[in-house]
Amino acid sequence: MTERPGVGRLWGGSPPPRSDVTYDAVVVVPGLMGSELRDAEDGRLLWGISPRLLEQMWQNPLTLQDLHLTPRERAGSYGRVRATALLRVPSWAPIFQGFEPYAALCRTVGDAVADPRALLAFPYDWRLPVEYNGGLLAQAARRHLEAWTAAAASEPALRRLWDRPPRLVFVAHSMGGLVTLAALERHRDLLPDTRTVITLGTPFLGSAKAAVVLNGDRGSRIPRRVVRRLQALAATLPGVHELLPDFRCVDRGLEAGRLDPPTVEAIGGDRELASAVQARQTRMRSPGAAALPDHRAVVGVGQETVQGIRVDGAVVTPRFEAFLTHSDGHLRRDAHGVPERRDRQGDGTVYRDAAHRGAAGPVYLPVQHGALAGNETVLRYVHAVLTEYDDRVGPPMGSGELGVVVPDEGVTAGDPWEVRVTGRTEAAGASCVLTDADTGRQVARGRLSARDDGLRATLAAPAPGLFRVSVTAGGVAPVTQLVMAHGPGEAAG
Repeated sequence: MTERPGVGRLWGGSPPPRSDVTYDAVVVVPGLMGSELRDAEDGRLLWGISPRLLEQMWQNPLTLQDLHLTPRERAGSYGRVRATALLRVPSWAPIFQGFEPYAALCRTVGDAVADPRALLAFPYDWRLPVEYNGGLLAQAARRHLEAWTAAAASEPALRRLWDRPPRLVFVAHSMGGLVTLAALERHRDLLPDTRTVITLGTPFLGSAKAAVVLNGDRGSRIPRRVVRRLQALAATLPGVHELLPDFRCVDRGLEAGRLDPPTVEAIGGDRELASAVQARQTRMRSPGAAALPDHRAVVGVGQETVQGIRVDGAVVTPRFEAFLTHSDGHLRRDAHGVPERRDRQGDGTVYRDAAHRGAAGPVYLPVQHGALAGNETVLRYVHAVLTEYDDRVGPPMGSGELGVVVPDEGVTAGDPWEVRVTGRTEAAGASCVLTDADTGRQVARGRLSARDDGLRATLAAPAPGLFRVSVTAGGVAPVTQLVMAHGPGEAAG
């Protein structure tokens, strides 16, 4: 061995290994309720508060008022509320359930880029229309690409490692994928400068759960006053209406129909907002609509998911089966003319067939919607796509994907409650733990036992607050979901 000149260590004749990185400019786009929101005048935090205060926020009738869209905002005068950061702490909302923070996703992207300056986190006011936020994203992405290209070009150590100039890569969770699509549709000059778009659970065809939210989920065990607060908020927000389903999901017995604006109004939504969303969805389905460059869709599966609705007297009843269609779009029917239905499942919010938009080879993973941006297997896939050179394959998944079901209405602190695990019938090698979402400390472990519909475990939260259920089996990353523990007496009424 010889000593390399100028280096105080032995030189073995081979260069040291370099980290596997991308020289592209990466933009992380969060989903609905995935950005911290603050009052623009006094800086008060309106969304993204500590998990310790979440339960109080949903119990207090005044705390959500500042999130309602005002008449001035409805007229297009925005700026009263500022999006200041991606969600940094776990959060929760009735019916929607848990929202995990984006720190893990940003760390993964940060590890995959050549320099921290190549990463842009794009918070946005998720209350507002997708097309408005898409315009802001397009401007921010263009500035980011130009700034990173100029910075890297000025540094020889970075410039000499290029094989081409940097391009954009978007990593978008949930509604963030719709915002990204709107950005590329309205600002098509970005298309040739975009290498790849990675979407995580994006509802390209909407989510039937949005109709359940606007109706207030009349059959839920969630306290009515809490549901009414979410319902009243959602009815004012273009962002929630953006998630309305764009597929035939309304069960009419021997027929299946689309959810139209008059019906949206009848169930508690806003007809004008629904009409605007329907117009956008129609444009996105038109032959001339923009295609997402090299689209990679990560789709959550194996979770109990609303896939349709029935509307009776302005009351929405969720359905957990999807209508099947032929390639020409007509309903598939059995020998008696009855529409065929299947439980296609999904990620708990977006059913599987609504979460990809013609992506070649969607990657299916058993992950809850709110946890997609923090799941270890998803993060490894994102890192691999960012740093890939050649043709790719997604992580292999077979049948029997792990799913977890927790009480969406929350639980009462100190009282036992059940976790249901689907996709597995043997308890051997499986575990179920409860951790404090604020501190990460494990507070309970449930003993899983086999039942006819999978596995069950009993847990109890020691105090009011936000907790994370984690179920592990085999070699895949844990399936997680957040659950709110209410104080005694708060979960009723």
